Amino acid sequence: MSEAQSVTGKQGIARELTAFQHNILVILGKEPMYGLAIKRELEDYYGTEVNHGRLYPNLDELVGMDLVEKSELDKRTNQYELTDDGYAAVMDQIEWTLSKLVTDDDRADELRELVDEQQ
Repeated sequence: MSEAQSVTGKQGIARELTAFQHNILVILGKEPMYGLAIKRELEDYYGTEVNHGRLYPNLDELVGMDLVEKSELDKRTNQYELTDDGYAAVMDQIEWTLSKLVTDDDRADELRELVDEQQ
């Protein structure tokens, strides 16, 4: 059993995800993707190569936690999609982060501007 699975309950498990696993969930929040597309997004973020031996076991673990759904696109390619529980895990992390970061109106305004830029 991995460290991420040692906490009981969906919310507890989601709160124990590694940063790498959380980043996978965030990437899948955009749209369903196949493994190599996820790998490219992670490499763009980290600025370095992401090993297949790191990516696919983490994807499989997220599938096992029901945070990601895996489907077959063709005989060689799987597609990964964020589940409702996966989305809830991302939102839980964002909510927790905001609860610690937004300490006054100025910070709240800065974050609103960031959100507005994304739309």
